[in-house]
Formats: sequence, C-alpha cells, structure tokens
Amino acid sequence: MVILPRSLKWIAGVFLAPIVVGVLFIAIFGWNWLRGPIERMTAEKTGRVLAINGELKVTFDWPLPRIHADAVTFANPDWAREKQMVTADVVEIVIDLPQLLRQNIIFPEVRLERPVVFLEQGTGGRKNWLLDINQQDEGARIQIDRLTLDHGLLGYDDAGQKTSIRSELSTLNTQPAGAGLTFTAQGQYKGLPLKARGNGGPVLGLRDESTPYPLQAKLIIGHTGVKADGTITSLLKFSAVDMRLALRGESLAQLFPLLGIVFPETHAYAIDGHIVHSGRTWRYEKFSGRTGGSDIAGTLQVDTGGKRPAMKADMVSKSLDFADIGPLIGARPGRLQAVKQAPSWSSQTAVSTSAQARVLPDLPFKIDRWDSVDAEVTLKARTIRRAKDLLLEDLIVHLSLRDSVLTLDPLNFGVAGGHISAVISLDGRKDPIRAHAQVRARKILIAKLFPTIELSQASMGQINGEFDLAGKGNSVGGMLASSTGKVGLVVDGGWISKLMMEKVGLHLWEMLELKVTGDKLVKLRCGVADFEVGEGIMHADALIFDTEVTTIIGTGSIDLGQETLDLTLNQKTKYTSPVALRSPIYVRGSFAKSDVKVDKGRIAARGIGAIALGMVNPLLALIPLIDAGPGKDSDCGQLVRDAKALPHSENKKTDHRN
Repeated sequence: MVILPRSLKWIAGVFLAPIVVGVLFIAIFGWNWLRGPIERMTAEKTGRVLAINGELKVTFDWPLPRIHADAVTFANPDWAREKQMVTADVVEIVIDLPQLLRQNIIFPEVRLERPVVFLEQGTGGRKNWLLDINQQDEGARIQIDRLTLDHGLLGYDDAGQKTSIRSELSTLNTQPAGAGLTFTAQGQYKGLPLKARGNGGPVLGLRDESTPYPLQAKLIIGHTGVKADGTITSLLKFSAVDMRLALRGESLAQLFPLLGIVFPETHAYAIDGHIVHSGRTWRYEKFSGRTGGSDIAGTLQVDTGGKRPAMKADMVSKSLDFADIGPLIGARPGRLQAVKQAPSWSSQTAVSTSAQARVLPDLPFKIDRWDSVDAEVTLKARTIRRAKDLLLEDLIVHLSLRDSVLTLDPLNFGVAGGHISAVISLDGRKDPIRAHAQVRARKILIAKLFPTIELSQASMGQINGEFDLAGKGNSVGGMLASSTGKVGLVVDGGWISKLMMEKVGLHLWEMLELKVTGDKLVKLRCGVADFEVGEGIMHADALIFDTEVTTIIGTGSIDLGQETLDLTLNQKTKYTSPVALRSPIYVRGSFAKSDVKVDKGRIAARGIGAIALGMVNPLLALIPLIDAGPGKDSDCGQLVRDAKALPHSENKKTDHRN
C-alpha cells in the first residue's frame, strides 16, 4: 500500500473538488443553469436574442459532446423581414470541441424537429446567417456538416435577386434504410415564379464530401420545367453531381437567368440527358430530344475555371426543321401568314398589315449576354426540311464565341443538288454589331431550287454565286439595311422550259402552241446577276438571262432596308412571233408581297392599232402584235468572264468592314 504525502493529497483535493462540486451541482440542478450564460454570451457576440425555453441536456462523448435543447428561438437582425431566424421544438447539436478550442465553431451534426428557418440576404452584403454584429463577416458563421430536418418550414429571401422561396419539409418513415425527406417549394426565383416538389435522403450532407446525397425533384421555374434524379455530394458546394436531368421550356434562351450562360432563341424544346460534375467541369452527356420540329442530340460541357465559363458542345440532328432556324437569327414566327390573311375588302387594313410585315429577321441579338460565356459549338444535320419541299442537307456549322465576337466558320450545307459555304462574323464588342458575311454558292440546280414551280421542273442548269457584304446593326435586317459589298450570280449553260420563256416574252401564239403540243426545252446560254450594294441598296450593274428564244435584260434596284423591289425586265426575242404583247415587265412591291405587272399603256396601244388595221383589212390586225425581233445571241462568255473578275471573286476578295 502506497501512502501519498499529505501535500500531494492536498493538491489532488484542490483540483478534484471543483469537479466533484460541478458533478453534484449538475446532479441536483441539471444543465438548465447553463441557459442563462449561453443566452447572454450569444447576445454579446451577435447582438441577437437566443432563447432556450425548454430543457437543456448535455451528453459527453469526447471529443464530440451532444447538446439537446427544447423550445429554441434565435432572432433575426432588425433589417430582416422575419422576426425569428430559427424556431424549433427540439435542437440537437454535436460540437467539435478540438475545433472550438481553436475558436472555430463547427457542428458535425445538427438535428431540428419541427423547425421554422428563415435565411435572408440583404443590402450591402448582409446575410442573417453571419453571426457578427453587422452580419457581414464571412468568417463569423457556423459550419454545419450534416443536417437532419423533421417536419418544418424553410424560407429564403434575397430582394436584390428578386428571390423569395418558402419550402415545406416532412419526414417519410416508409423507406427500408430509414426516414427520408420530402419537400414542396413555391415562390419566386430571380423574378420568375417557382414551384417544386421532390424527396431525398434523411440527412442533408451540407458539407459531406464523402457521401452522395440522393435527390429526386421536379421544378417549374418561369416557363422552364426541370426533372432531376440522382445524387449530389456536398449540398452547399455541389462538389460532385451525378444525375439524370430533363429540361422542357419555350426557348433555350430562357435558361440564361437560371444558369447565367447565354443560349440561342429557339422554339419549344424538350431534352433529356445525364449530367455529371466534378471539379470545375459540368458535362451534360448523351442528351437527346426535340426543339420545335427538329430532333437534337449530343454532349455539352462547361468549364467554370476561366475568366468566364467556357462551353463546348457537339450536336447532331437527323432532321432539322427550317422553321426552327428562324428564331436563331431573329425571325418573327408567323409574320408572313398575317399578311396573307389580311382581308381583301379592307384596303386600309391590307396596307397597314403589309407595311408592318417584314421578311428579313429584325429581332435584335442580346449582345449584353455575349460576354457571359466563351463557346465552341459544332452542329451537324443530315437534312433540313422546308415547308415548300426544298430539301437542304448535310449541314455543318461551327460556332465560336470569344470575347463577345461570334463567328460561324464554316457554315456549309447542300441545297438543290449543289452546296453553299459561308463565313460569318459578328463583333458584339461594338454597338451596333459589326457584321461581315462571305457566301459562296456552287452547282445549284435550277429545277431543284424551285421544286413547286411547274415550269421550272424541266429546267436544267447550274447557279454559281458569291456574296461579300459588311454592315452594322443589332439584327440581321439592320445589318443588311446598312450593308455594302457585292452580290454576283452566274448561270452558265443548261436547258430551260420553252413555255416559261415564252410566257416571260408574252408570246401568245407560242404559248398556245406549246399548250397543245407540250412543253419543250431550249438552250439556256447564260445568266448573270451582278449587284453593287451600298447603304443597303442593291443596284443592278448587270442583270441578263439569255436563251435560244429570248434575252431578258433587267435594270433597277432592291432596297434591303425598306424591303422593296424596283426592277424592270425587258425582253428581246430572237425570232418573229406572230402574236406577242411585247411589254416591259415591272417587278415592284415589298419582299412580303411583290407585284409583277406589264405596261398596260403599250399593250393597249398595240391592241388599238390591231383593231384599226383590222377594220381596213383583217389580215393587217396581226401586224402590231408581231414581235419581229431581231435578236441575237449575247456574248455569254464575256459576261461570265466579267462576273468572275468581280472584286468579290475567290482571288480578289474585298474586305468592306472598314
């Protein structure tokens, strides 16, 4: 037996006495005596009232003791909308004591029964969950790793972001693995109405980096529907995401307020894919769906590690609807139909509607959003359907958006047996946008270009052309209205409907003859259309169409700003026609409703002359109606050489951007 010296016994008694007294005190009075000190200390540190109105219990489990408190409230600062930040019937907290000794407040676990929690972000960076006096110190917050909620209400308000959400939470006890959480939410998110419902695991892994949290949810935000099913690791940081995600809405552009990334205007869409996230990369894999009447599939990736998000997408479509391309370039859907349906009995209504109808897209691009993302997007489409049977195919387009400069290079597609290739750039760093377009058309077949026009179906011949235009404007229509440059088209050789050409030449006798015997093909020697474009007006430098039976020479202009036509076509027949009206053809009116007329004065004069001569001798009545020509073949070779030597040709491209 070891006998301790009296001095050691005295020292041990000094240290153990407080512990013994404390244990006896707690055994007699419980832990409730700590409520007052805790409430006073909280008020001194935060300036807000903490009230523990029920029992307080502490369970020691080193190094993570557990505190249990009943009927707890914690007040909001004066500027908040709601009086209390937290109200709960029961609060259980696990405290990390080693971290507390380092003055770090960390709660590995928090459980709330029937809580009402209101979180709010105010002006000047104030957040009610920051516990300093002014609610602005990001370090003055409690770190909660895992949170369990049992039947409660959670609210969030941010007036600056036009956000106010209220969510009801309840616990399900039907799952084999334990209680799960179901929720409903409604309110406003970034100014858009929000409704949501879903369910998840029993414990919210707010900062848990090791345990994926299961989540199923359906949301409607504005006009966008979202369905998600999968897991999220760390609900506050979204350090990893792995879930099935379906989106549905009126336009992809409406995703901008939700994601902060610009998407183009589209028709209504519905897509479904697999979204994964790790590090700084979000990837929407193997998505598929439809936008308007078009199918779409592919993979989209966003990297958030740079100056702005960098998006890369590879998409394919088996069949694109041409109508779905309209919103991408600012076209207004259904505009022309309104003109066609204008009542004929009301000239005032017809003129008013026609004046408002514009064919060229005039909705402005939202260039203020172009700096929200850098993008590299490739789209390939097998076919592009049009309402009038003109089939476009093999579309390949690469879109690049860098520092608010959008480039389409290449933009290639097949049309009418030939193909069109283009390079288009839009500089959104300037207002209005500076645009430059270079377009090449090769080997386009006349018969396939106008498949619904009966007379053209028997025609044979190829169209080649080049456009080089530069302009300023925030819409396609505005760019063309200010454009300068060159437009050139060449038809070199082939065959064309004789009946078509006789109709253009107003040769009545030959038209009647061909109606009886059937149409024939005549040689198409050449066609040249050369326009100089300045300030949106296309002036015809050369407009010639030469065949075996007639030559058509055009003059005039096309106003891209006003969308009007002012062209005159004169025919020169190459043989004597016994009955011909022989009058210039005037092409006037708007792009939406053009008007083709002949010179009625000349036709009337010829008719009166025929009647007068007929009174002298019936055989003489035909003389004024005879188109005697003479015409001769145009020097097509020289015309073609002149067209190919224009400044917009391959070897001599002119840059009109400056």
